[in-house]
Amino acid sequence: MTEALHYVKLPREKVECRLCPHTCVIAPGGRGTCRVRENREGRLYTRNYGCCSSLALDPIEKKPLYHFYPGSPILSAGTVGCNFRCEFCQNWEIAQGEPETVTITPEDLVRKAGETGSLGIAYTYSEPLVWYEFVLDTARLAREAGLKNVMVTNGYIRPEPLAGLLPWIDAWNIDVKGFNLEFYRKVVHGDYRPVLETAAAAVKAGSHVEITTLLVTGLNDDPEELQELVKWIAGNLSVDTPLHFSRYFPRYRLQAPPTPLATMRRSREMARRHLHYVYLGNVPDEKANNTYCPVCGELVIRRAGYHVSLPGLAGRSCRACGSELAIIRD
Repeated sequence: MTEALHYVKLPREKVECRLCPHTCVIAPGGRGTCRVRENREGRLYTRNYGCCSSLALDPIEKKPLYHFYPGSPILSAGTVGCNFRCEFCQNWEIAQGEPETVTITPEDLVRKAGETGSLGIAYTYSEPLVWYEFVLDTARLAREAGLKNVMVTNGYIRPEPLAGLLPWIDAWNIDVKGFNLEFYRKVVHGDYRPVLETAAAAVKAGSHVEITTLLVTGLNDDPEELQELVKWIAGNLSVDTPLHFSRYFPRYRLQAPPTPLATMRRSREMARRHLHYVYLGNVPDEKANNTYCPVCGELVIRRAGYHVSLPGLAGRSCRACGSELAIIRD
């Protein structure tokens, strides 16, 4: 076990974790909401440092990141635990369960990324923010090795630990699960407002940011609510921020029917009135996954599954009209 960062000691050997907005007060022998931060005799320890549940070389588009080194492979690593308890969790076996793990060091992960020809390392699968100490140590080494660091996260973190992480992260996909406090409290078991603050802070720090929202049938797919989310992204991040609407399927504790395709397409059309780049995940629609120039409308990136080609991209500009696009490439 490794002693955790960002906590304070309280009387009677209790501690208060200050990593995420839950600010769990934990008695000796107890654990926080995330299940991986434990009080041992008045000190807070992280149980999952170096514990890896999932490791794979993925396309960057699988994160999903569509505007960050498109077509590149990235080594993706995950641990166990999560500070949310989403009723529809897509990775509940590792987020809420006790899967088998292997031990890995930051040096091991950085070396493996280099050996596989990866763009860098994506911290993903379960919630990487509850892997904070390991991610921070690894990201520093990765940066020294010339590798990129990517966070795929629910964004639920307090400002101070976020400030310590921001300098080392190149790109974020932040999961904004809805724009409704009641939905977050009852179904996600959290609060969406700190998530928005994380996204805004990452943009301000100069990181590349994309947003994903899983549309859950009858729970967070209200058109007016989604429009408020889209307007917030346009006004507080950028009209160039890529937004991914992902289709829900029954999973974990929630058995609502899959999101209707009509809902997915209607939501995308609405969002495109405010944002330049809106994509649909878990939907077999090539046009809804391609990237088009917002100035002239020409196809710049074609995506067929995870096969990616760049027919209309010249560097970071549209080959047809010369407009510079919000796409990160060397």
